Amino acid sequence: MTLITCRIASYNLQKCVGLDLRRRPDRSLQVIEALQAQVVVLQEADKRLPPRPAALPHDMVEDHGWTIVPFGQPGGSLGWHGNAMLVRPGVGIRKTAHVELPGLEPRGAICAELDTGIGPIRVIGAHLGLVRRYRLLQVAAIVRHLREMPDMPTVLAGDFNEWGSVMPLDTVAQGLRFIHARLSYPAPRPVAALDRIALSDHLRFTRTGVHKAQPARVASDHLPVWADLALA
Repeated sequence: MTLITCRIASYNLQKCVGLDLRRRPDRSLQVIEALQAQVVVLQEADKRLPPRPAALPHDMVEDHGWTIVPFGQPGGSLGWHGNAMLVRPGVGIRKTAHVELPGLEPRGAICAELDTGIGPIRVIGAHLGLVRRYRLLQVAAIVRHLREMPDMPTVLAGDFNEWGSVMPLDTVAQGLRFIHARLSYPAPRPVAALDRIALSDHLRFTRTGVHKAQPARVASDHLPVWADLALA
């Protein structure tokens, strides 16, 4: 009997500006396509300055068969606070929400309830702050948000900006557990696992990895990470 899985990926696009300092959204999309994921959570998907237009153009994404999960994005943004989510055909979108995150700089997370091949799952995408104190507060805010929502298999994915042990984040992320992390930063020669995925007890991973094939090593300063998920 074949085990049904759903591949989730997380990728910090660095606004589609590669290590060669060229803005190449087509190259970024090539990396996304190579992940063969059903759901992709993105960080730094928009340009920095207001009105924060999409660094990865909507029409380019949609022409390649992706659906952009809507989060009420203003001014042509691909997502919210730079976070975005793409899904493949066959993945249904039930509802979406924002999660305000505390900190010195404006941060936010995105949350979507999706119908996938393994059933309904909730996916949260986040890009945490540079200071550990605020990262812990931000994860705590996400946990509070989850407690106000119906119980559902949940994935938290994104750039956690954590260079050291993940144990402090794991302790705060009650109800979620971080899976084995792969080194993803900096892309040419990774030494840190900044990009991570955490799961609720409803889910387990069958495989996990980091995508190293070109042009990933030059398209961004981060490599994308992925996990194949199944029901626990």
